[in-house]
Amino acid sequence: MNDYLKELEHCELCEHRCGVNRLAGETGVCRMTTPVVASATLHPAPPESYTVFMAGCNFKCLNCQNWSISQYPDNGYPQRGYVSPELLAEESVDILKSVSAGLIRADRIFFSGGEPTIHLPYIERVVKEARKINPDVKVNFDTNGYLTESSLKRVVEFTTSITFDIKAYDEKIHLALTGASSEPVLRNARYIAEHAGDKLWEYRIVVIPEINIKDIKSLTGFIVGMNPELPVCFLSFRPNFVLENHPGASIELMEKCIETAKKSGLVNVSRAGQTGIPGSIPPSLKGIDDGAKLARAYAANAGCRSDQRNCTTCLFINDCGIKRYMPGRFPGRF
Repeated sequence: MNDYLKELEHCELCEHRCGVNRLAGETGVCRMTTPVVASATLHPAPPESYTVFMAGCNFKCLNCQNWSISQYPDNGYPQRGYVSPELLAEESVDILKSVSAGLIRADRIFFSGGEPTIHLPYIERVVKEARKINPDVKVNFDTNGYLTESSLKRVVEFTTSITFDIKAYDEKIHLALTGASSEPVLRNARYIAEHAGDKLWEYRIVVIPEINIKDIKSLTGFIVGMNPELPVCFLSFRPNFVLENHPGASIELMEKCIETAKKSGLVNVSRAGQTGIPGSIPPSLKGIDDGAKLARAYAANAGCRSDQRNCTTCLFINDCGIKRYMPGRFPGRF
């Protein structure tokens, strides 16, 4: 066993605090044992980087665009596998010095997923090894925000920048979309605003028609209450995973979100992503005008057996229908 992975013997890296011995093969909500790299590639999305996608996730988001990575190992999609921290560090630093990296202005290692928090000790070791080679190497950490306070402080310690997703402000909507509570996410968003605002690349909010639209005003108000100059990017919902046939966000809806954010007082707002992807709500779910109820209905149709979609307390975390769900559309892989 690698000593740096010892805390996986009683894993409490994220707020599910499962306490399982991952090194002995026990699994909690994320279903992961030892660290697995899904893929690593130069990536032009800001911040431009050499992006390392880690397999597995502590969320079960109905709209996940990287579901073949995040819902591993249950879906059986092949991943790159375990890569020693020393090797991945050397690879990352070398590629960031390449002509290809220069062409897209990639200037940092970007840990994404899935959710990198569940592999935090591994990532810390990769960064340590990378900085032995180049002490000035930059690091971005892309998170869903469901870290323990201790884990978040560790992330802030070694990162150059942080991209932070906020799925919803409303507790019921957040649970229905992700299987996890919004409270730790909002707490951690607040911590970053207060203690690491200079490292925040942006808060990211995916705009999902009929599900979290009514929540946008609350979200923007929450961020304004921390600091109106904090950067926020609205991402257009792209039909995927359990919501593969749900309507995509229109350009009109995205502009309305920008308007709502500015009226709330935010001054650094942008949007990204393709708009206007067609889709429709299944006939059996039409007429549900509550975003949380609609999301829970989608989840139930996909095999979720938890009425409130609370993965922390669910009795079926090791036999999860969402983790095994296979959409008709093959996902984009990065």
